[in-house]
Amino acid sequence: MKRFLYIFLYLNMYTCFFFGINAQELTLSLKTEKPISEGIKDSLQMQTTFEDFNSIKNETDTLYLKLQRMGFIESELLQLKKENDSSYVADFFLGKKYREIKVFYSEEDFTKKELQRVASEITETYFILPFETIPRALGMLTAIRNQKGNAFARVKLTQLEKGENGVLSANLLVDNGTIRTVDSIVVKGYEKFPKSFLKYYAGVRKGRVFNQKKLVAQNENLNSLGFVSTIKPPEALFRKDSTVVYFYLEKQNNNLFDGILGFATDEETQKLTFNGYLNLELNNNLNYGEQLLINYKADGEEQVNFRTRLTLPYILGTPFGLSGELKIFKRDSTFITTEQQIRTTYQIDPKSTVYVGYKRYESSNLLDEAIAGVPVEDFKSKFFIAGGTYIKPQNRKLFPVKTAIFLDMGIGSRKREGSSEDQFSVESRISNIFNLNYKNSIFVQNSTSVLFSETYLVNELFRFGGINSIRGFNENSIDASLYSVINTEYRYLFNEGVFIHSIIDVAYFENETAALKENLYSFGLGLGLSTKAGLFRFNVANGNSQNGNFSFSNTKIHISISSKF
Repeated sequence: MKRFLYIFLYLNMYTCFFFGINAQELTLSLKTEKPISEGIKDSLQMQTTFEDFNSIKNETDTLYLKLQRMGFIESELLQLKKENDSSYVADFFLGKKYREIKVFYSEEDFTKKELQRVASEITETYFILPFETIPRALGMLTAIRNQKGNAFARVKLTQLEKGENGVLSANLLVDNGTIRTVDSIVVKGYEKFPKSFLKYYAGVRKGRVFNQKKLVAQNENLNSLGFVSTIKPPEALFRKDSTVVYFYLEKQNNNLFDGILGFATDEETQKLTFNGYLNLELNNNLNYGEQLLINYKADGEEQVNFRTRLTLPYILGTPFGLSGELKIFKRDSTFITTEQQIRTTYQIDPKSTVYVGYKRYESSNLLDEAIAGVPVEDFKSKFFIAGGTYIKPQNRKLFPVKTAIFLDMGIGSRKREGSSEDQFSVESRISNIFNLNYKNSIFVQNSTSVLFSETYLVNELFRFGGINSIRGFNENSIDASLYSVINTEYRYLFNEGVFIHSIIDVAYFENETAALKENLYSFGLGLGLSTKAGLFRFNVANGNSQNGNFSFSNTKIHISISSKF
């Protein structure tokens, strides 16, 4: 029994001693032929404690690679010396530190403009790289080649040499691999998606050079269509003799019902009046990308505006489209004007569209007798129109359009009893969002319209004012032969569902029938809220003329909700 006890104690002592040895911490220090700066030590990020010798050996190899990348290309490990049972010293020879390298290149591989992304000193035959930026620079140059369709291109430095003056140089070698083109396009998730939008709206076409970065941007552009959303970035399947690109899309409900209710005080009766409009958009219900718009507005003072438009894009899979529009405007018992329009559109590229068309007006005087100073007459006019649009989308749920440009020009003539007169009109709208950061942005828009004519009638003038023009004024309450409105908003985004904004609008207009020229101003605040029912907007704005006095009775409250179904 006593013998068994001795054996048990001996085994316990041996086990404790064994684990004590193996649990002993090993350390590593660095030794060089010359002192190194604290900055280099920090860059090395050297580990100093280890559990076993193999870990020390791996860290030594890592240090060697780090020194090479830092410019100590002559460096070598002289020895890994054991000082005592737990301490090791890595003895390195560093040699000269090279701070930059001269890289010789061919203009057939890279242009000077492309090289400016990685270097600042560039000549016709070589460029200078800071030594520590070599890995990043080679990565960027490889990405440039990949974007040109060389999906498997590789860029590296060869023939590393030291010149007589001590300058380090190398040749840039580009292995382009096989240039890939998009041979097939597959849509997953929304198989009935109208493929013409991929070709003309997003710019994805068979036979084009494969460019992964461009495909991702084109994929994000599809989100701005409204009736489709992207599930994830596109993917490519590289076969031996073909490249297949997969888009992952999901159909979205994009029918829109929009209503605005406005409150204002009648200046004469001081009673509360109502105004507003209803807007219905039916989008892509036939999986063709078509749009049917029906719009009705009334300002509470017997002013009625009706509009309907049908748009058919990419007829027979071509970049050509058709649209037809009908507008009816009635002002109390003064006049009623009907506008008919038809356009043929052509998509130049994913952001730009041009069109030509025909526009016809017919207006009737509803007055029983003429009113002095109010030239209202029956007339008919015809215009040949041409114009274009430019739309740059952005990946923001509440503000999907970053830049928008619209231009419309018309040349024609107006006929009324006993006379005919040539006319020319120009309408434009330019808007842009300046994103200061994720939460803060500034929205600026200018809308300008002008009619050139020898004489003018009230019922052929432009009409503006209201929430979609200069806020703080009733809808279409201002007649003008020329007007220009600047809308500005400073927007603060609390999150993807809530934002507030300022309202500062300025306008100038001329009315030739009344010999009137005037400036208008509007100030206020707005709130936007994304709800399950749709986008809720609440605006308060006060509008005044240049010579008018400020009055709270000029304040307009606009409430709107845009609901998708």
